[in-house]
Amino acid sequence: MQSLTCFKAYDIRGRLGDELNEDIAYRIGRAYAEHLHPQCIVIGGDVRLSSESLKMALANGLQDGGVDVIDIGMTGTEEIYFAAQSLPVDGGIEVTASHNPMDYNGMKLVREGARPISGNSGLREIQQLAEQNEFSPVEKCGVYRKQDHLSSYVDHLMTYIFPENFRPLKIVVNSGNGAAGHVIDEIERRFQDLNIPVTFVKVHHEADGNFPNGIPNPLLPECRADTSKAVVEHQADFGIAWDGDFDRCFLFDETGAFIEGYYIVGLLAEAFLKKHPGSKIIHDPRLFWNTIDVVQRAGGVPILSKTGHAFIKERMRREDAIYGGEMSAHHYFKTFGYCDSGMIPWLLIAELLCVKEMRLSQTVQKTILAYPSSGEINSKLDNPIEAITRIRNAFKDDARVVDETDGISMEFVDWRFNLRYSNTEPVVRLNVESKANSSLMENKTTDILTLLRKG
Repeated sequence: MQSLTCFKAYDIRGRLGDELNEDIAYRIGRAYAEHLHPQCIVIGGDVRLSSESLKMALANGLQDGGVDVIDIGMTGTEEIYFAAQSLPVDGGIEVTASHNPMDYNGMKLVREGARPISGNSGLREIQQLAEQNEFSPVEKCGVYRKQDHLSSYVDHLMTYIFPENFRPLKIVVNSGNGAAGHVIDEIERRFQDLNIPVTFVKVHHEADGNFPNGIPNPLLPECRADTSKAVVEHQADFGIAWDGDFDRCFLFDETGAFIEGYYIVGLLAEAFLKKHPGSKIIHDPRLFWNTIDVVQRAGGVPILSKTGHAFIKERMRREDAIYGGEMSAHHYFKTFGYCDSGMIPWLLIAELLCVKEMRLSQTVQKTILAYPSSGEINSKLDNPIEAITRIRNAFKDDARVVDETDGISMEFVDWRFNLRYSNTEPVVRLNVESKANSSLMENKTTDILTLLRKG
């Protein structure tokens, strides 16, 4: 029995060749069919050069397992999420490696209604079946067909905004040569048809699996310069950059400055609470003082959840929350099947700027000053458990609150931090924030990093 190392905590990701290849993709399809017994599955793939062949091997595995397959072509992950909710199917699979290096690929799996399949909800069972590679015979193979679902997906996106609210805007859009470009083109056509006065400045727009401008991952500071430069050059109102499968969007204000995803969570929470007073808002434990402040002032109910899309989605369903946000730029919407989207956030924010008649920098300036944050700082450590224990022991006596919802969070009078071991990479992630004191935040960040990396 072959051990498959491409199965991770939330999805499938691996190096092409030894960790993920067409044979393994076929076995994943067979295993998905055997474990869940679906009648029909929707599939899609991102722009990577290996995605099409892996997708077809996956489709063959599903069909040989007796499952009908609908292939909606080159897609971002959220197009599969939407299709899994809106088509008469029992689940969906997106072939994508998102922001991973060129020699990687992977898959994101959902069941009926776009419910996530993760380590504790079926992924381990699918892994075991794929590793055993012994599948039950089926009476009849499934049927494969292609279907264009872009128009229906964009129809849904347009329900989040009111065209009459828009004033003239110029927006830089950077697809990073990933999968977002075809969606932006369709949104642009809809805007033109509705006389919505938005001009798009397109950067690295063409889908290209060679990624001539680098792997699209705007979470990394070195991947932000092109968007920032274009905003300034074109005097745009704001800029947007996406990762490869565009389930995350990253925003830049009118000066080209990158805005941490943390502050966007508060902005979107406020927007939803204006339309849905008293609603519940889910947030992750890494940075949250600003989110709690915004939500409570707007009459909403903030609820803490463990980091990760499976945990956020599960908690949102349980609480019937209207919106959930992570500082990593994942934003989740009740009306999108509790799934994350990289398109809905910027549409809502564009409309919000028009309604408020404010620039993006103005809308976040007060919150950034009120709750300055370090952003997420990653450290590769030889012994992460020992290092985290060292931090706990150093600060526990002075902490007002110690929370272990996800890693360890410690709260003091005017600052707090979260330290957690990644589920997807061999790193420890640190986030620090304070109450209106940038120097304190910076000093505490330095103190923790020094102690964390000691020895």
